[in-house]
Amino acid sequence: MLSRLFAPKVKASAHCDLPCGVYDPAQARIEAESVKAVQEKMAANDDPHFQARATVIKEQRAELAKHHVSVLWSDYFKPPHFEKYPQLHVLVNDTLKALSAAKASTDPKTGEKALELIAEIDRIFWETKKA
Repeated sequence: MLSRLFAPKVKASAHCDLPCGVYDPAQARIEAESVKAVQEKMAANDDPHFQARATVIKEQRAELAKHHVSVLWSDYFKPPHFEKYPQLHVLVNDTLKALSAAKASTDPKTGEKALELIAEIDRIFWETKKA
């Protein structure tokens, strides 16, 4: 009897865990831009204290960018997206790997590569929003 009393009266379904408006690849892009900017500043400054602080910031920003890309992959993109964009799984994986490389490197080229891949995710994301 209690189970009937507390049973849901209405079934709800949703495309995602929250309204889709909360997702945006811009969050990953902003963090990746910070990674590249720090890499550029590191190349122009040889002070060991600056280098140590910059390394911490660069690594934190790279992790945040990886988090935002992972959230898009796991929470926003759904089977219909993967069917329409079969390259999406590999693209996300390549992006996460590029962000890991940027995290471990002081070379701004690694930050730029991550930004290029995020731009492709961004393009696909906005195409899915139009559908």
